[in-house]
Amino acid sequence: MGKIQSFQEQMLLRYLLFKSRPGRIKSFLDSKSYCHAEPPQSNQVRVAAVQGKLSLVKNPIEYADIMYHYVEEAVRQGAQLVVFPEDNAAHLVGMLPGISENADMSQTMADLGSEVKVADIFNYLSPVTRQVFETVFSYLASNFKVHIMAGSILVSNGYNKTINQGYLFGPDGVIIGTQQKLHLLPLELEWGLSCGEELSVFPTPVGKLAFPICMDATYFETFRSSVLKGAETVIIPAANPDEYNFWKELRGIWPRVQESTVFGIRSSMVGQLLGITLTGRSGIYAPLELTQKKDGILAEAKTYNEDEIIVAELDYNLLREYRRNEGFMNYLNIDLCKRYLPHLYK
Repeated sequence: MGKIQSFQEQMLLRYLLFKSRPGRIKSFLDSKSYCHAEPPQSNQVRVAAVQGKLSLVKNPIEYADIMYHYVEEAVRQGAQLVVFPEDNAAHLVGMLPGISENADMSQTMADLGSEVKVADIFNYLSPVTRQVFETVFSYLASNFKVHIMAGSILVSNGYNKTINQGYLFGPDGVIIGTQQKLHLLPLELEWGLSCGEELSVFPTPVGKLAFPICMDATYFETFRSSVLKGAETVIIPAANPDEYNFWKELRGIWPRVQESTVFGIRSSMVGQLLGITLTGRSGIYAPLELTQKKDGILAEAKTYNEDEIIVAELDYNLLREYRRNEGFMNYLNIDLCKRYLPHLYK
Protein backbone atom coordinates (compact mmCIF):
# COMPACT_ATOMS: atom_id res chain seq x y z
CA MET A 1 0.00 0.00 0.00
CA GLY A 2 2.84 2.36 0.87
CA LYS A 3 4.51 1.82 -2.54
CA ILE A 4 1.23 2.47 -4.34
CA GLN A 5 0.67 5.69 -2.39
CA SER A 6 4.23 6.82 -3.06
CA PHE A 7 3.79 6.09 -6.78
CA GLN A 8 0.54 8.07 -6.84
CA GLU A 9 2.22 11.03 -5.14
CA GLN A 10 5.09 10.94 -7.64
CA MET A 11 2.72 10.82 -10.59
CA LEU A 12 0.66 13.73 -9.22
CA LEU A 13 3.80 15.82 -8.75
CA ARG A 14 4.95 15.03 -12.30
CA TYR A 15 1.54 16.03 -13.63
CA LEU A 16 1.59 19.33 -11.70
CA LEU A 17 5.13 20.07 -12.92
CA PHE A 18 4.08 19.39 -16.49
CA LYS A 19 1.02 21.59 -16.07
CA SER A 20 3.28 24.33 -14.63
CA ARG A 21 6.10 24.07 -17.18
CA PRO A 22 7.87 27.41 -17.81
CA GLY A 23 7.29 27.31 -21.57
CA ARG A 24 3.53 27.23 -21.09
CA ILE A 25 3.60 30.14 -18.62
CA LYS A 26 5.95 32.22 -20.81
CA SER A 27 3.78 31.59 -23.87
CA PHE A 28 0.78 32.95 -21.97
CA LEU A 29 2.68 35.99 -20.71
CA ASP A 30 4.00 36.64 -24.24
CA SER A 31 0.42 37.34 -25.26
CA LYS A 32 0.27 40.32 -22.87
CA SER A 33 1.25 43.92 -23.57
CA TYR A 34 4.00 45.61 -21.56
CA CYS A 35 4.97 49.14 -20.65
CA HIS A 36 8.44 49.79 -19.28
CA ALA A 37 9.29 51.30 -15.92
CA GLU A 38 11.46 54.40 -16.14
CA PRO A 39 14.96 53.88 -14.70
CA PRO A 40 15.40 55.68 -11.34
CA GLN A 41 17.10 59.07 -11.52
CA SER A 42 18.49 61.58 -9.03
CA ASN A 43 18.11 59.16 -6.13
CA GLN A 44 14.32 59.41 -6.33
CA VAL A 45 12.50 56.10 -6.66
CA ARG A 46 8.79 55.48 -7.10
CA VAL A 47 7.67 52.35 -5.25
CA ALA A 48 4.42 50.38 -5.14
CA ALA A 49 3.09 48.08 -2.43
CA VAL A 50 0.60 45.45 -3.57
CA GLN A 51 -2.13 44.56 -1.12
CA GLY A 52 -3.20 41.27 -2.65
CA LYS A 53 -6.41 39.40 -1.95
CA LEU A 54 -5.68 35.70 -1.82
CA SER A 55 -7.65 33.38 -4.06
CA LEU A 56 -6.90 29.73 -4.81
CA VAL A 57 -6.21 28.81 -8.44
CA LYS A 58 -6.49 25.48 -10.22
CA ASN A 59 -4.12 26.47 -12.98
CA PRO A 60 -0.76 28.29 -12.95
CA ILE A 61 -1.94 30.41 -15.87
CA GLU A 62 -4.56 31.95 -13.57
CA TYR A 63 -1.79 32.79 -11.09
CA ALA A 64 0.38 34.33 -13.81
CA ASP A 65 -2.55 36.46 -14.96
CA ILE A 66 -3.25 37.77 -11.44
CA MET A 67 0.40 38.74 -10.88
CA TYR A 68 0.64 40.31 -14.34
CA HIS A 69 -2.26 42.68 -13.64
CA TYR A 70 -0.75 43.78 -10.31
CA VAL A 71 2.60 44.63 -11.90
CA GLU A 72 0.97 46.27 -14.93
CA GLU A 73 -1.07 48.61 -12.74
CA ALA A 74 1.93 49.44 -10.51
CA VAL A 75 4.16 50.25 -13.51
CA ARG A 76 1.34 52.24 -15.11
CA GLN A 77 1.45 54.41 -11.99
CA GLY A 78 5.18 54.92 -12.43
CA ALA A 79 6.56 52.31 -10.01
CA GLN A 80 10.20 51.33 -10.44
CA LEU A 81 10.06 48.90 -7.52
CA VAL A 82 7.00 46.70 -6.96
CA VAL A 83 6.57 44.90 -3.62
CA PHE A 84 4.37 41.83 -3.03
CA PRO A 85 3.14 40.17 0.20
CA GLU A 86 4.24 37.18 2.22
CA ASP A 87 3.01 33.71 1.13
CA ASN A 88 2.62 35.00 -2.40
CA ALA A 89 2.30 31.55 -3.97
CA ALA A 90 -0.29 30.16 -1.54
CA HIS A 91 -2.77 30.57 -4.41
CA LEU A 92 -1.21 27.46 -5.99
CA VAL A 93 -2.35 25.18 -3.16
CA GLY A 94 -5.64 25.13 -5.07
CA MET A 95 -3.96 22.89 -7.66
CA LEU A 96 -4.01 19.99 -5.20
CA PRO A 97 -7.00 17.62 -5.45
CA GLY A 98 -9.65 18.17 -2.79
CA ILE A 99 -8.54 21.70 -1.87
CA SER A 100 -11.15 24.42 -2.34
CA GLU A 101 -11.97 27.94 -1.14
CA ASN A 102 -14.29 26.45 1.50
CA ALA A 103 -11.83 23.88 2.84
CA ASP A 104 -10.81 24.09 6.50
CA MET A 105 -7.15 23.73 7.49
CA SER A 106 -7.85 21.71 10.65
CA GLN A 107 -10.18 19.28 8.87
CA THR A 108 -7.84 18.95 5.90
CA MET A 109 -4.91 18.06 8.15
CA ALA A 110 -7.04 15.64 10.16
CA ASP A 111 -8.04 13.87 6.95
CA LEU A 112 -4.37 13.49 5.99
CA GLY A 113 -3.43 11.92 9.33
CA SER A 114 -1.79 13.03 12.56
CA GLU A 115 1.74 12.40 11.24
CA VAL A 116 1.38 14.95 8.41
CA LYS A 117 2.21 18.62 9.06
CA VAL A 118 1.37 21.67 6.97
CA ALA A 119 5.09 21.98 6.18
CA ASP A 120 4.96 18.52 4.56
CA ILE A 121 2.31 19.73 2.10
CA PHE A 122 4.34 22.76 1.05
CA ASN A 123 7.52 20.66 0.95
CA TYR A 124 5.81 18.26 -1.44
CA LEU A 125 4.46 21.09 -3.59
CA SER A 126 7.73 23.07 -3.45
CA PRO A 127 9.08 22.03 -6.90
CA VAL A 128 5.84 23.25 -8.47
CA THR A 129 5.41 26.50 -6.53
CA ARG A 130 9.06 27.47 -6.94
CA GLN A 131 8.96 26.76 -10.69
CA VAL A 132 5.80 28.81 -11.22
CA PHE A 133 6.83 31.64 -8.90
CA GLU A 134 10.33 32.09 -10.32
CA THR A 135 9.14 31.81 -13.92
CA VAL A 136 6.32 34.34 -13.48
CA PHE A 137 8.28 37.01 -11.64
CA SER A 138 11.45 36.66 -13.68
CA TYR A 139 9.39 37.14 -16.83
CA LEU A 140 7.37 40.05 -15.45
CA ALA A 141 10.46 41.85 -14.12
CA SER A 142 12.33 41.54 -17.42
CA ASN A 143 9.36 42.50 -19.63
CA PHE A 144 8.29 45.49 -17.54
CA LYS A 145 11.95 46.44 -16.85
CA VAL A 146 11.18 46.84 -13.16
CA HIS A 147 12.57 45.65 -9.84
CA ILE A 148 10.17 43.26 -8.09
CA MET A 149 10.33 42.15 -4.47
CA ALA A 150 7.99 39.26 -5.20
CA GLY A 151 7.00 38.51 -1.62
CA SER A 152 7.76 35.17 -0.03
CA ILE A 153 6.85 31.54 -0.62
CA LEU A 154 7.08 28.35 1.43
CA VAL A 155 9.69 26.09 -0.15
CA SER A 156 12.03 23.25 0.71
CA ASN A 157 15.56 24.33 1.60
CA GLY A 158 16.96 21.13 0.12
CA TYR A 159 17.51 19.54 3.53
CA ASN A 160 13.92 18.39 4.05
CA LYS A 161 13.06 21.60 5.90
CA THR A 162 10.37 24.04 4.83
CA ILE A 163 11.32 27.72 4.96
CA ASN A 164 9.53 31.00 4.26
CA GLN A 165 11.73 32.69 1.65
CA GLY A 166 11.47 36.09 -0.03
CA TYR A 167 12.80 36.92 -3.52
CA LEU A 168 14.11 40.08 -5.18
CA PHE A 169 14.18 40.18 -9.00
CA GLY A 170 16.05 42.71 -11.11
CA PRO A 171 14.79 44.28 -14.37
CA ASP A 172 16.84 41.71 -16.30
CA GLY A 173 14.74 38.95 -14.72
CA VAL A 174 17.62 37.62 -12.63
CA ILE A 175 17.17 36.89 -8.91
CA ILE A 176 19.22 39.53 -7.09
CA GLY A 177 18.87 37.77 -3.74
CA THR A 178 16.69 35.85 -1.31
CA GLN A 179 15.87 36.23 2.38
CA GLN A 180 14.57 33.58 4.78
CA LYS A 181 12.10 34.52 7.50
CA LEU A 182 14.01 34.91 10.77
CA HIS A 183 11.22 34.89 13.39
CA LEU A 184 8.31 32.48 13.13
CA LEU A 185 4.76 32.81 14.42
CA PRO A 186 3.59 30.15 16.90
CA LEU A 187 1.29 28.93 14.11
CA GLU A 188 4.25 28.47 11.76
CA LEU A 189 6.17 26.54 14.40
CA GLU A 190 3.11 24.34 14.81
CA TRP A 191 3.08 23.81 11.05
CA GLY A 192 6.69 22.58 11.16
CA LEU A 193 8.45 25.47 9.41
CA SER A 194 12.11 26.31 10.02
CA CYS A 195 13.52 29.83 10.49
CA GLY A 196 16.47 31.46 8.74
CA GLU A 197 19.72 32.61 10.30
CA GLU A 198 21.08 35.36 8.03
CA LEU A 199 19.93 38.94 7.38
CA SER A 200 21.04 40.41 4.04
CA VAL A 201 21.08 43.85 2.41
CA PHE A 202 21.14 44.22 -1.39
CA PRO A 203 22.52 47.34 -3.13
CA THR A 204 20.38 48.07 -6.20
CA PRO A 205 19.59 51.03 -8.49
CA VAL A 206 16.35 51.48 -6.49
CA GLY A 207 18.14 51.69 -3.15
CA LYS A 208 19.94 49.51 -0.63
CA LEU A 209 17.21 47.04 0.24
CA ALA A 210 16.54 44.57 3.02
CA PHE A 211 13.39 42.44 3.05
CA PRO A 212 12.88 40.52 6.30
CA ILE A 213 9.46 38.93 6.51
CA CYS A 214 6.31 39.76 8.51
CA MET A 215 7.02 38.77 12.15
CA ASP A 216 10.60 40.01 11.72
CA ALA A 217 9.24 43.59 11.90
CA THR A 218 8.02 42.97 15.45
CA TYR A 219 11.58 43.19 16.72
CA PHE A 220 13.65 46.35 16.86
CA GLU A 221 16.88 44.43 16.24
CA THR A 222 15.85 43.39 12.72
CA PHE A 223 15.65 46.97 11.49
CA ARG A 224 18.65 48.22 13.44
CA SER A 225 20.76 45.36 12.07
CA SER A 226 19.53 46.07 8.53
CA VAL A 227 20.46 49.75 8.78
CA LEU A 228 23.87 48.98 10.22
CA LYS A 229 24.44 46.66 7.27
CA GLY A 230 23.66 49.59 4.94
CA ALA A 231 19.91 49.39 4.29
CA GLU A 232 18.06 52.54 3.24
CA THR A 233 14.71 50.83 2.66
CA VAL A 234 13.41 47.88 4.66
CA ILE A 235 10.62 45.94 2.97
CA ILE A 236 8.18 43.82 4.97
CA PRO A 237 6.06 41.33 3.04
CA ALA A 238 3.30 40.27 5.44
CA ALA A 239 0.39 37.84 5.82
CA ASN A 240 -1.13 38.34 9.24
CA PRO A 241 -3.39 35.40 10.22
CA ASP A 242 -5.67 37.38 12.49
CA GLU A 243 -8.61 39.77 12.53
CA TYR A 244 -7.47 43.34 11.94
CA ASN A 245 -6.46 45.26 15.07
CA PHE A 246 -4.91 48.73 14.76
CA TRP A 247 -2.89 48.38 17.96
CA LYS A 248 -1.41 45.03 17.00
CA GLU A 249 -0.50 46.44 13.59
CA LEU A 250 1.27 49.35 15.28
CA ARG A 251 3.89 47.04 16.81
CA GLY A 252 5.41 46.46 13.38
CA ILE A 253 6.90 48.56 10.61
CA TRP A 254 5.83 52.12 11.58
CA PRO A 255 7.74 52.33 14.90
CA ARG A 256 10.69 50.42 13.42
CA VAL A 257 11.01 53.07 10.70
CA GLN A 258 10.99 55.88 13.26
CA GLU A 259 13.52 54.16 15.52
CA SER A 260 15.98 53.27 12.79
CA THR A 261 15.79 56.24 10.36
CA VAL A 262 14.92 54.27 7.24
CA PHE A 263 12.21 54.04 4.59
CA GLY A 264 9.76 51.17 5.06
CA ILE A 265 7.40 49.34 2.70
CA ARG A 266 4.80 46.88 3.92
CA SER A 267 2.82 44.71 1.50
CA SER A 268 -0.01 42.67 3.03
CA MET A 269 -1.78 39.52 1.90
CA VAL A 270 -5.48 39.66 2.74
CA GLY A 271 -8.44 37.34 2.37
CA GLN A 272 -9.17 33.75 3.39
CA LEU A 273 -7.14 30.55 3.08
CA LEU A 274 -8.37 27.20 4.41
CA GLY A 275 -10.38 28.86 7.17
CA ILE A 276 -7.62 31.31 8.12
CA THR A 277 -8.38 35.04 7.92
CA LEU A 278 -5.58 37.29 6.64
CA THR A 279 -5.69 41.05 7.24
CA GLY A 280 -3.36 44.04 7.16
CA ARG A 281 -2.96 47.57 5.78
CA SER A 282 -0.16 47.98 3.30
CA GLY A 283 1.86 51.16 3.62
CA ILE A 284 4.94 53.16 2.64
CA TYR A 285 6.63 54.92 5.56
CA ALA A 286 9.40 57.39 6.35
CA PRO A 287 10.78 59.27 9.37
CA LEU A 288 8.19 61.79 10.61
CA GLU A 289 10.04 64.84 9.32
CA LEU A 290 10.17 63.41 5.78
CA THR A 291 6.39 63.10 5.41
CA GLN A 292 3.97 65.86 4.41
CA LYS A 293 1.70 65.50 7.45
CA LYS A 294 4.61 64.73 9.83
CA ASP A 295 2.92 61.43 10.66
CA GLY A 296 5.50 59.04 9.17
CA ILE A 297 3.12 57.91 6.39
CA LEU A 298 3.92 58.48 2.71
CA ALA A 299 1.02 56.31 1.54
CA GLU A 300 -1.27 53.77 3.16
CA ALA A 301 -4.04 51.43 2.03
CA LYS A 302 -7.61 52.53 2.72
CA THR A 303 -8.71 49.00 3.64
CA TYR A 304 -7.29 46.03 5.51
CA ASN A 305 -9.09 43.29 3.59
CA GLU A 306 -9.34 44.29 -0.09
CA ASP A 307 -7.13 44.49 -3.17
CA GLU A 308 -5.20 47.77 -3.39
CA ILE A 309 -2.02 49.14 -4.89
CA ILE A 310 -0.44 52.14 -3.19
CA VAL A 311 2.39 54.21 -4.64
CA ALA A 312 4.81 56.77 -3.21
CA GLU A 313 8.16 58.34 -3.98
CA LEU A 314 11.27 57.74 -1.90
CA ASP A 315 13.89 60.51 -1.94
CA TYR A 316 17.19 59.01 -0.84
CA ASN A 317 18.96 62.38 -0.87
CA LEU A 318 16.50 63.64 1.76
CA LEU A 319 16.94 60.48 3.82
CA ARG A 320 20.74 60.71 3.75
CA GLU A 321 20.68 64.39 4.69
CA TYR A 322 18.27 63.68 7.53
CA ARG A 323 20.49 60.85 8.77
CA ARG A 324 23.52 63.14 8.81
CA ASN A 325 21.70 65.74 10.89
CA GLU A 326 19.20 63.74 12.97
CA GLY A 327 20.02 60.05 12.55
CA PHE A 328 20.03 57.71 15.53
CA MET A 329 23.78 57.08 15.18
CA ASN A 330 24.44 60.70 16.16
CA TYR A 331 23.17 60.09 19.68
CA LEU A 332 24.24 56.55 20.45
CA ASN A 333 26.82 55.60 23.03
CA ILE A 334 28.84 53.73 20.41
CA ASP A 335 31.41 52.39 22.87
CA LEU A 336 28.64 50.77 24.89
CA CYS A 337 27.08 49.22 21.79
CA LYS A 338 30.43 47.92 20.57
CA ARG A 339 31.00 46.19 23.89
CA TYR A 340 27.79 44.15 23.69
CA LEU A 341 27.26 43.91 19.90
CA PRO A 342 30.79 43.95 18.42
CA HIS A 343 29.76 42.30 15.14
CA LEU A 344 27.29 45.08 14.33
CA TYR A 345 29.01 48.17 15.76
CA LYS A 346 32.48 47.90 14.24
